[in-house]
Amino acid sequence: MEKTIDEKKQGEALILDKKEGNSKKLFIESYGCQMNFSDSEIVASILSEQGFDTTQSLEDADLVLVNTCSIRDKAEQTVRKRLEKYNAVKAINPNMKVGVLGCMAERLKSKFLEEEKIVDLVVGPDAYKDLPNLLAEVNEGRDAINVILSKEETYGDIAPVRLNSNGVTAFVSITRGCDNMCTFCVVPFTRGRERSRDPQSIIEEVNDLWSKGFKEVTLLGQNVDSYLWYGGGLKKDFVKASELQKATAVDFSKLLELCAKAQPKMRFRFSTSNPQDMTLDVIRTMAKFDNICNYIHLPVQSGSNRILKAMNRLHTREEYFELIDNIKRLIPDCAISQDMISGFPTETEEDHQDTLSLMEYVKYDFGFMFAYSERPGTMAARKLEDDIPEDIKKRRLNEIIQLQQKHSLLRTQEHLGKTEEVLIEKESKRSDAHWSGRNSQNTVVVFPKEHYKIGEFVNVKINDCTSATLIGEAVGYSENN
Repeated sequence: MEKTIDEKKQGEALILDKKEGNSKKLFIESYGCQMNFSDSEIVASILSEQGFDTTQSLEDADLVLVNTCSIRDKAEQTVRKRLEKYNAVKAINPNMKVGVLGCMAERLKSKFLEEEKIVDLVVGPDAYKDLPNLLAEVNEGRDAINVILSKEETYGDIAPVRLNSNGVTAFVSITRGCDNMCTFCVVPFTRGRERSRDPQSIIEEVNDLWSKGFKEVTLLGQNVDSYLWYGGGLKKDFVKASELQKATAVDFSKLLELCAKAQPKMRFRFSTSNPQDMTLDVIRTMAKFDNICNYIHLPVQSGSNRILKAMNRLHTREEYFELIDNIKRLIPDCAISQDMISGFPTETEEDHQDTLSLMEYVKYDFGFMFAYSERPGTMAARKLEDDIPEDIKKRRLNEIIQLQQKHSLLRTQEHLGKTEEVLIEKESKRSDAHWSGRNSQNTVVVFPKEHYKIGEFVNVKINDCTSATLIGEAVGYSENN
């Protein structure tokens, strides 16, 4: 999955309400993308049935799990430092068990368990249902590992607990895996092939969330636009489906419509999209329903056709512009964000300038920008020399960041003087007298609390802004309440 999670959320210890009769303590931290945070909710649900409640105290934990990300080297180094911390505590409490989940688990299983001996169990993203058996192995004094990639598992039959929930917004996973094989990305190797979840189970989860008071859902997948349900099986096997299966298949645009109709007062977002897979049908569905937010995270990674080809991104710069134009034509106020990589192997100054000119064309609302980090096992690591010096990568990255900040301010200024619907999510970090929420375009809005409450939709007049935040005053409730 492309990088979309708020960096400040990385590494949060996740906690849920206690379940009666549970006596063991689970400490779980998540790093990386939104899918990892969603997976941690699945893990907590599975372990709740095994007698575990979550705790925010590492020292009190019987089991410590870290849900890991391999998309960049920095993420792996952060997890390694956390493992050092866990084992320092384990030295005092030898009964504590330590495990690694997620993408690093698949890639570094032997290193963690056999060579470095820093964990007791290693569990890949498709093996969380095996956790009870793996814990039994650990309790018998044996190392435990399961990183087998599945062709069917979607966890559609598990009701996730809502960890550290504000009771307002929630993630709902709709697909797992990715078939696109971008040369810089480890996801196909750590999360396997694309497979979609039964739409009925998705709608049931959405309905359950609404009944519990949640007001917004983000539909998650490594590539949501590839969602395709025709009765089961991998997306690549759709060619073998019967004519009836094909005629009744549910693609992503239809799933969005099902969700929007199922709960017309609930807001829906989705992440992440791939430009080569996003269809006009999806954009039309977004335009049709007011409760589908006007925001698309649309990673491009580079503005150079030559680099896009080297990345195995199956779209060109021109095709990306055409998609952007169609989005703006059908949804004029749609916000668009990006992922961008600087310093990909062989990138020239001309390629870099192509990236900057693409950004000038789109003028993204915000973005996630990184210097290229070679990931072992990827096609780029096997076939391309990481030949761009670090100082050049950093200089190009800084130019990308500076341009994005300029565009972000331009985009927030477009909201000045407008009155916009905001869903209140939490107290502002900078002032306990203000609420913080987001508008349809996914921009943070802060305003005085007055008599309003978390979970309410409020109309806010925008009076001021920074490059990342809108500042305003509430002028009444929205009709969504």
